[in-house]
Amino acid sequence: MLPHSTDYPTFYQPYVKRVMEPDVKKMLSASLVDLQQFVKSICESAADQRYEPGKWSVKEVLQHCIDSERIFAYRALCHARGEQLRLPGFDQNAYASVMETGLRSLESLVNESVLVRQSTVTLFENFTEKDLLRTGFVGETSIKTFCWAYIIAGHFIHHQEILINRYHLKPIS
Repeated sequence: MLPHSTDYPTFYQPYVKRVMEPDVKKMLSASLVDLQQFVKSICESAADQRYEPGKWSVKEVLQHCIDSERIFAYRALCHARGEQLRLPGFDQNAYASVMETGLRSLESLVNESVLVRQSTVTLFENFTEKDLLRTGFVGETSIKTFCWAYIIAGHFIHHQEILINRYHLKPIS
């Protein structure tokens, strides 16, 4: 089942449209392979690179992707379990302002990226069809649980494309 535009907030459409595999679990498993290949190909010399002053470094982009995936997966868990409280949004710039990626190695961020995606894949593999179709809320907007998988995978692809096009990292082949 592919997400329909009424299944999730339009804010997430740029991410969802990047992954058009109708089998949500197959799509997410494949995304792990792609993520792993890409992040492991990032060279240490690029880790602190910014494509212009004031923009995030490569390591900050990776940390942002890790943070976002954890938040999105938590939301998926809440919605799959029937949580009806309205979950809060998050301000990515506020999170980024306190990241201290300069204290971390690229290798640690690469390893964490892979581990977080493995955890996300396992989470979704164990959701039932009923779990995947449950609806929850973030703020005032509703979203079906399975859409979080598309948002997670598409969000990383979005940032991968930025890393390739603006930071000039080599794409995986």
